[in-house]
Amino acid sequence: MSDAKLSTPHHPRPQWRSRMGFILAALGSAVGLGNIWRFSYLCYKNGGGAFLIPYLIALFVVGIPLMILELGIGHRMRGSSPMSLAKVDPRWEWCGWWAVICAMYGIMLYYSVVISWCMQYVFFSFDLSWGKDSNDFFFNQFLQISSGPLDFGNIRTPIIFSLVAVWFFSWIIVFFGVQKGVERANKIFMPLLFVLITVLVIWSVNLEGAGRGLAVYLKPDFSLLTDPQIWIDAFSQIFFTLSLAFGIMIAYASYLPRKVDIVKDALIISVGNCAFSFFAGFAVFGTLGYMATQTGQPVGDVVKESIGLAFVTYPQAISLMPAFAQVFGVVFFVSLVIAGLSSAVSLVEAFSSAVIDKFHYARGTVVSIVCITGFFGSIVFTANSGLFWIDIVDHFITHYGLVLIGLMECIVIGWIFKASKLRKHIDTASGKVLSGSWDVCIRFVTPLVLGMLLINDLNGELAKPYEGYPWMALLMIGRDWLMVALIVSLFIAMRPWKRALEESD
Repeated sequence: MSDAKLSTPHHPRPQWRSRMGFILAALGSAVGLGNIWRFSYLCYKNGGGAFLIPYLIALFVVGIPLMILELGIGHRMRGSSPMSLAKVDPRWEWCGWWAVICAMYGIMLYYSVVISWCMQYVFFSFDLSWGKDSNDFFFNQFLQISSGPLDFGNIRTPIIFSLVAVWFFSWIIVFFGVQKGVERANKIFMPLLFVLITVLVIWSVNLEGAGRGLAVYLKPDFSLLTDPQIWIDAFSQIFFTLSLAFGIMIAYASYLPRKVDIVKDALIISVGNCAFSFFAGFAVFGTLGYMATQTGQPVGDVVKESIGLAFVTYPQAISLMPAFAQVFGVVFFVSLVIAGLSSAVSLVEAFSSAVIDKFHYARGTVVSIVCITGFFGSIVFTANSGLFWIDIVDHFITHYGLVLIGLMECIVIGWIFKASKLRKHIDTASGKVLSGSWDVCIRFVTPLVLGMLLINDLNGELAKPYEGYPWMALLMIGRDWLMVALIVSLFIAMRPWKRALEESD
């Protein structure tokens, strides 16, 4: 499909300049911090190559079917997540708001803080500021971590400065709209990110002892596949890494032209994102193998926790490098910053487009207010207790919020709107035939899998509180965060639309 056809307007809604611009923006949303350190840590924790099995199953059972669903309904209804679901059935509009509010005033608030950490570590890399004890530096000097989530402590002012920069970049990109802002930024971000990660992979796999790390990465421990946790981690990672149930892909698809190959684009985005995660894993495990060799430890002992992989283990490994350690550190953390910003932009855009659709306020006003309120909301995660709050909120949103929203999307589209009806629209837009097995997946298989995972996760939570946190902290920070977002969603859904809704033809 030519760029000329893609840019021909057929409705007043903004459009991508090109198909490549859309794909890069969607990949920019999907490819984030989690692709580099979260995916690698989950592989590390769950038997190396064995994790790839449930991960790939999750991709094909949940990831790709839901990606097709979200792109399809956004394209059909020409609107953000709340608008699209309201056009299906006004009684389900709240679900769309719950998705974009969890994304913006949940994930984006703590995600922006983690990006700001990465930004500061770029500068720390110039003189290896973390010294010989990267663990003490990160937890005790940089974060000055408190004793627990209920010990709030003080705001860490140094983090605030980089946080301002994160929100400023997010604001300026989304402010200029789909073509001049989001699309243009991702045409810079994504090629640059791929180049940087390629440099890291080539560098890492040639380090002494890298083979030890790669062996752990690629050699599966099949005995761990009987542990339900590996499946829960895999399916949760698919939701998080593909930006599913955030409202992002629905909004992005609403900016597409009438004729577009939705299925092919869904496959490119989904498989491309997961391939990037797998590729980046070579850099991480190559470096872990090098570190294990230098310290005389088994590879399985060099990482203690997820967040520590990026901010403790990697800095320590960088310090051990024989030459150009500073350069390696700068490249690694710049990669994290770029990956984070490309995803942050999509989180802001998904919520902003929903507000614009509902109330028809000017984009500049909406984006400015969203980013200002988002910045002040994210300050809570810069306190001494911030790391605990990030962990709890992330756990509840990714393990419960996103899974519930994805489950409800299957119900609304699969049963109320009818999966076959959306499939016909996708066939018409693509000029190809989507298999009827997709209907079965959306109506039965995917919701059944999501329901089982939700029940299994909840049973484990009730038997033993997550990470041993006090029940009060889990309920007040995690559960109540989701509940407040739900209440706000219901309230906004009850407000009248500025203009009457009509289902797109």
